[in-house]
Amino acid sequence: MATALPGNIRLKLDQTLAQWRHWDCDPPLTSAPTVLRVLGEGLSNYNILVRATGDFVVRVDGIHSASDQLNRPAEWRSLQSAYRAGIAPRPCYFNPELGCVVCEYLPPDPAQAPLLPDVAALLRAVHALPPRHHRLELEGRILSYEKRLEHRREPALAQLNSHGEATRQCLAAAQSGTQALVLCHNDLLRANRIVSGGRLWAIDWEYCAMGSPWYDLAVVTAGDGLDTHDRNLLLESYLGRPATAAEYARLDQYGCVYRYLELLWYLARDHPLLDEEQTGAKLQQLENTLASTLSP
Repeated sequence: MATALPGNIRLKLDQTLAQWRHWDCDPPLTSAPTVLRVLGEGLSNYNILVRATGDFVVRVDGIHSASDQLNRPAEWRSLQSAYRAGIAPRPCYFNPELGCVVCEYLPPDPAQAPLLPDVAALLRAVHALPPRHHRLELEGRILSYEKRLEHRREPALAQLNSHGEATRQCLAAAQSGTQALVLCHNDLLRANRIVSGGRLWAIDWEYCAMGSPWYDLAVVTAGDGLDTHDRNLLLESYLGRPATAAEYARLDQYGCVYRYLELLWYLARDHPLLDEEQTGAKLQQLENTLASTLSP
């Protein structure tokens, strides 16, 4: 129950529920929603399941969104577009002052293992959404996290920093040439994909921004730890044809950037989210990926 929520989060939840008359629901609500349960404390936010004429998820910010360069209004507009495209739940209410977003709840199907061609199709649908002004600046995001961590002295951070130059080489290579920017989800990991009603949906759009579709693909291949066969299947399903060596190289270069940025994100949290063993495993993955990507 929501009694387990921190006091400030519970207050924001109550204030959001009190605004139920302003929620955009179909059919419209006729009474205030009641809390069913906390769906789970995410890495950055709190998600609470509530019920009125239907079930809804209230997401309450657990972080200062500016610290992670999040643009909540851009996320809201993208959510609306994604809902109209049939790839995201209906967005019902947004209050940036409270740091709250309300969406319809998508009950998960028993089977939650979508085929990679379906994931590729979902990525294509995301990339076909209308463009927005907010842009993902990978170098700027890396610099921002590095600056936040510059006074920290833990061994894992020193080891990670030793790979900064190699990661930037990968980023420069990946961004070389003319590339069209598209709206990207930028966090379409397994945890942010859900099969509901026999369809695959994208949830948790807080990192969405204009960027390279190759980085969005790399988030899935690297973040989900796909092996070579599955990585190839995802990319070729996305392209609708066999990929070239240059395209595989770009994907792997962005994969290095993702792994480096992911570790920076974890280490920049106020409270540790990874133990020493988990951090070491992710560092090893980064080192292995850099070695294979930068090898002649």
